[in-house]
Amino acid sequence: MVATAHSTFNLEKLLKEISDQKFPPVEKWNPEFCGDIDMRIAVDGTWFYMGTPIARERMVRLFSTVLRKDSDGKTYLVTPVEKIGITVDDAPFLATQLDVVGEADQQILSFSTNVGDKVVASKENPIRVEIDAETEEPRPYILVRGNLEALIARSVFYELVDRATEKKVDSKSVLTINSSGESFSLGSWSDTA
Repeated sequence: MVATAHSTFNLEKLLKEISDQKFPPVEKWNPEFCGDIDMRIAVDGTWFYMGTPIARERMVRLFSTVLRKDSDGKTYLVTPVEKIGITVDDAPFLATQLDVVGEADQQILSFSTNVGDKVVASKENPIRVEIDAETEEPRPYILVRGNLEALIARSVFYELVDRATEKKVDSKSVLTINSSGESFSLGSWSDTA
């Protein structure tokens, strides 16, 4: 669902929702590594334990609040007393909804994830797009918190593309989207191709 209202009320409501989110200070905790467990987050955002999907949404949301991705590239569940490695197929979160406040250069893009997080695309939470070398398909992401990203769902990415503007840079066309005063590239192509 895309909201395109211009009112300050919507912006204030959005900012309040984001500021009301509370997460444990996992970045400050440095417990001993306790090993890996058979827990996996699939590309579609489904959480598995020992090969079985975790059906309890509240349990998944709880686990998602104690996730941390360290400089070694691994993702962990972290508490003050233990650090447990898990497997993440792509990104730990999936951005499933886009809400828009304002228009053009003044717009703010807010994403909701499959675990209930809200994040605004900004300098601190950038959008980035990788292109698959084999399929040449885009893989869009937004930084949610720490080093944790959300893969932007295909339908949400199409909404971004629909709102994007084309800019010429040298001999390339670049598709860009603005949020919070920042401009993000959604992809480029050569004019000579």
